[in-house]
Amino acid sequence: MKERILSTAESSGHGSRPAGPGRAYEYLVLSVGPGDSIAEARQRVREHSEYGRWELERSRLYIGGGRQYVLRRKVMLVERTA
Repeated sequence: MKERILSTAESSGHGSRPAGPGRAYEYLVLSVGPGDSIAEARQRVREHSEYGRWELERSRLYIGGGRQYVLRRKVMLVERTA
């Protein structure tokens, strides 16, 4: 099982909506091999969504049995007030 985080600049091809003003997202791609446990992969997706504020954008099932989960979360830009 592999996890990788993509910044907004790298991930412009993900998602059906264009990245515009106010739509800056971070993407987490979780790739699961055909021999890996699906229950463990679901547990990881659940933990990321519960504790890391990620939401599931897309899940793919490939012909060989591999799976890929794409999660996203909104990038919060905090401006300095003082």
